[in-house]
Amino acid sequence: MPIELLPSLLLMIIGVGFSPGPGNVFSLTYALRYGRRAALRMWLGLLVGFTIGALVMAFATHLLGEAMGQYVRYVKYVGSAYMVYLAWQVYHFSGKARVGRKSNAFLSGMIVQLTNAKLLLLDILVFSTYVLPYEPNNFAAMLPIAGLLEIAGPGGNLAWIFVGSAFHHQYARYRRRIDLVLALCLLGCAVFIVLS
Repeated sequence: MPIELLPSLLLMIIGVGFSPGPGNVFSLTYALRYGRRAALRMWLGLLVGFTIGALVMAFATHLLGEAMGQYVRYVKYVGSAYMVYLAWQVYHFSGKARVGRKSNAFLSGMIVQLTNAKLLLLDILVFSTYVLPYEPNNFAAMLPIAGLLEIAGPGGNLAWIFVGSAFHHQYARYRRRIDLVLALCLLGCAVFIVLS
């Protein structure tokens, strides 16, 4: 990748990584409900899930290249359906006790990232735009870009966790309203991905 493209890549990573999406809304919701400590345990799952997803997408993009492009559009429908499910979960369980949720924090985070269509599509877009045209047969060239993509996934999630943990104590007063807004954000993300 030419160094001149680095600013546009970083802007894309920050713009997508810190905007609302399944991982960020999940991070915020988890921090609001359980506080920072539990959310950071869950974040480790997000980190591992994102890293696995980015490496798998790098490998798939490297192997399949442009042939994969025609099938990418189907990933967004699966991811959007999952976001609708997450929205339903956030709103349906608003105000209800969640027994045992904290014990599955790592696994929950990992599953959210592995099914996060927003970031999987970002991975494919970045690899096919910033690496393949310049080094089509060099898998090693994708690894530093995969490292930069960690800013988008786990970096954005961490920011949303700290915002959620700052409002953790106020969440109890406005739980239903906040959960409704979070569910609507997820639905908006699902619609945006389907229409894009």
